Amino acid sequence: MSSQPSLRPGTDADASAVARIWHAGWRDGHLGSVPDELLPDRDEASFIERAPLRVADTTVLEVDGEVAGFIMLLGDEADQVYLDAKHRGSGLAALLLAEAERQIAAAGHDVAWLAVVAGNARARRFYERSGWTDAGLFSYKAETRGGTFDVPCHRYEKALR
Repeated sequence: MSSQPSLRPGTDADASAVARIWHAGWRDGHLGSVPDELLPDRDEASFIERAPLRVADTTVLEVDGEVAGFIMLLGDEADQVYLDAKHRGSGLAALLLAEAERQIAAAGHDVAWLAVVAGNARARRFYERSGWTDAGLFSYKAETRGGTFDVPCHRYEKALR
């Protein structure tokens, strides 16, 4: 029998699981929708490097003692929202997103936002079902070891108060 999912602050010990989920989810949602020049800097090693650097702003979702997903927040931005593919359709993504909204509101922000690459229709439908509004296209600045790349994204917003 599965245990109740739980949310908790990320730790250094979670970094490898976060990197694995982040890399797989990023590829699933971004390949074919981002500039090809970005791809060499989004290999597995780049996620293994970046995950430990983001522990302080990471919240993990744990199911049966394993990291099933995570969020990373930057101010009023839900910068990263990822769920392991094996948990899709379980309702856990909504739990993660609600936690991002709760933390952003608790930090004093009235509106939360996040970026979704234009081609990620599945994620866009999920955010819209969750009450987020597409505020339009913009150019997201993706920072890499090789420079900064403009990635066409939709800015989604949600009023929190």
